Amino acid sequence: MKYYSTNQVAPHATLEEAVVRGLAPDKGLYMPEIIKQLPKDFFDHIETLSFQEIAYRVADAFFGDDVEPDALKQIVYDTLAFDAPVVKVEDNIYSLELFHGPTLAFKDVGARFMARLLQHFIKKEAGGQTVNVLVATSGDTGSAVANGFLGVDGIHVYVLYPKGKVSKIQECQFTTLGQNITAIEIDGVFDDCQALVKSAFMDEELNRHIKLTSANSINVARFLPQAFYYFYAYAQLKKLGRQHEVVICVPSGNFGNITAGIFGNEMGLPVKRFIAANNANDIFYQYLKSGKYEPKPSKQTIANAMDVGNPSNFARIYDLFGGSHERITSRISGATYTDAQIMETMRQCHKDTGYTLDPHGACGYRALKELLQPGETGVFLETAHPAKFKEKVDAILNGNIQIPERLANFMRGRKQSIEMSKDFNDFKDFLMKV
Repeated sequence: MKYYSTNQVAPHATLEEAVVRGLAPDKGLYMPEIIKQLPKDFFDHIETLSFQEIAYRVADAFFGDDVEPDALKQIVYDTLAFDAPVVKVEDNIYSLELFHGPTLAFKDVGARFMARLLQHFIKKEAGGQTVNVLVATSGDTGSAVANGFLGVDGIHVYVLYPKGKVSKIQECQFTTLGQNITAIEIDGVFDDCQALVKSAFMDEELNRHIKLTSANSINVARFLPQAFYYFYAYAQLKKLGRQHEVVICVPSGNFGNITAGIFGNEMGLPVKRFIAANNANDIFYQYLKSGKYEPKPSKQTIANAMDVGNPSNFARIYDLFGGSHERITSRISGATYTDAQIMETMRQCHKDTGYTLDPHGACGYRALKELLQPGETGVFLETAHPAKFKEKVDAILNGNIQIPERLANFMRGRKQSIEMSKDFNDFKDFLMKV
């Protein structure tokens, strides 16, 4: 299968070229030429399949033209060594818990899949040069990518994160690893980190010097595997007899996760509609209302992984629906919440149901509470374990949430990071010395 750029200028690319480049030469995001439909019998019996079996069928539709069946199956099965259970919170509201991977965040699937796919391509190139992965993070992406690529031969990862704007536990998950992981602490906000990564890809001198790619959701190998979760959620709902009139609500920052879900929907996944839940960074919500897409500087909130003022994957959504505001709003609705509303939701949900939300999941839960219609079944994506935001969650709920041992191990490590300004010349000079 070939991949084209959302900017429609760069030549079409193979999967390997799209994965290794990350961003198209014309600064667009790669899109598959065809989104294959999965057969009806797959959905008829999906509830009888394991998470790995479901994911392999979906991965084969995405990548089967370009990766040998045995290799692709091995990549999928190695990636999914953990679960993603659907948990009932209220009569018609379920949480899809995506925090059972190595870093207790939903991005583990995409990061692990991409690491193994990229390694597969590198192995095919005998004597190939080191691939340098650049990733900007507002929280969970950095930890998922760092741990997904840790120790992978032929790949070095550089994690750029905004100083003082990720949780301490998130920071520990990518600054204490060493080996082939380098953490760079940028004096700025997430949008500055993302701008540095994009500028690096566009710099001809830098790209002649070293081979670069991205592990943000701008990379097709990072965002597409997140569709696995949606199919598995549907399978679990079908087991419960709740597979009709399904509405999925996604806490949204850079929009890679909801885009993956919409791709699944295009493949035939029976989802009635989607809700994109924003924090105070409500650029997409405003677009839904006005039809005008107006990026703004990001605002710092307690749901920091969603603090994105110019979500990259909007370009994919816009392209997928032919730029039609009417088509987009027919499939996706939106909601936006202040910090005060997020905290109120966390307290109320815990009081009423006993379920502990993290600040991001709280946006999804509240949007369902407010927008779900009679007869619909709502699923919100709980994207990270609440202990990853322990200080915030404890203060909001007046509690003492237990830290899982996997997180505790990260916190015992020694911080190793490089402080840097948001000036691209500083970042370029650093990479030119690699």
